[in-house]
Amino acid sequence: MAATTANLDATRALDEQTRWQTAEFVFWAATLLPFLLLPSHLQLASQIAITALFALSLDLILGYAGIVSLGHAAFFGLGAYTAGILSVYGWGDPFVGLAAAMAVAGLFGYATSFIIARFRHLTLIMITLGLGFLLHEAANQASWLTGGSDGLQGVRIGPLLGLFRFDLYGYTAYTYSLTVLFLVFLAVRRLIHSPFGLALRGIRENPVRMPAVGAPSASHIRKVYTISAVIAGIAGAVLAQTTSTVSLGAINFERSADVLIILVLGGAGRLYGGLVGAIIFMVARDQFSGIAPQYWYFWMGLLLVAVVMFLPNGILGGITQLAQSWRGKAS
Repeated sequence: MAATTANLDATRALDEQTRWQTAEFVFWAATLLPFLLLPSHLQLASQIAITALFALSLDLILGYAGIVSLGHAAFFGLGAYTAGILSVYGWGDPFVGLAAAMAVAGLFGYATSFIIARFRHLTLIMITLGLGFLLHEAANQASWLTGGSDGLQGVRIGPLLGLFRFDLYGYTAYTYSLTVLFLVFLAVRRLIHSPFGLALRGIRENPVRMPAVGAPSASHIRKVYTISAVIAGIAGAVLAQTTSTVSLGAINFERSADVLIILVLGGAGRLYGGLVGAIIFMVARDQFSGIAPQYWYFWMGLLLVAVVMFLPNGILGGITQLAQSWRGKAS
């Protein structure tokens, strides 16, 4: 009887977590505002959506499974190069490139997940960093395929659904990027609110004890790492398709560092943290680079230090704490 009651309570708690909140509807409705209020900034909005998708992939392993990675751009770059190279050889349909990018990034993620699942902490950081450097240098040396430091030449992406071309104004690019982001977000939201997502949080806290309750840590880590790699590959493919350019910048260390900063700003392990962080980071970078193109990282560094000092759980975490405090005073 007690076990049945506990199961019912757990089911109710899970239902409450999966139920959409008003703030979520407001957030996604606000993503449509650039079409009406900022039509001249749709290219920037598209970049924000792609960056948010990439941040979501890292948050899945960092915020929920506790896997720290400094080479996550490897999967992003694989997705970008896969979609770009296919278009060069005549396969320019966006959905074909997207599917191929998912497959290639997922296969590489699955292969490396066996290494990732064996290590933790500093060793894991160094391994992911090394894998990122190896793939970056491989892309640089294979200039016959990737274009090397000159970038991939001849990228030609076909119209979306055979009807909508990726124009200079960014309408198609932002619609495509936002749609892909939303669909992937729905899948990730469902995943983290499932028993598998609960097991991931347990592994993050104590990977040694989780097998005792029927959650094999190594197997779960391999699965979530592969899923994260697939999502990062999707983000890279969407970038290549919306910009028709692929370069080593898609796979370098700076991109991995940027997405980690985004999660620190927004708040890791909070689902919307990567999305909010991407908006803040990309808008701040756009504004700071306009003020001082040579020193925009200085201002970004100040912003990062301020957030870490005053909002250690990120901006979204700070907002959550303020809301809880306000509710406590109101009651």
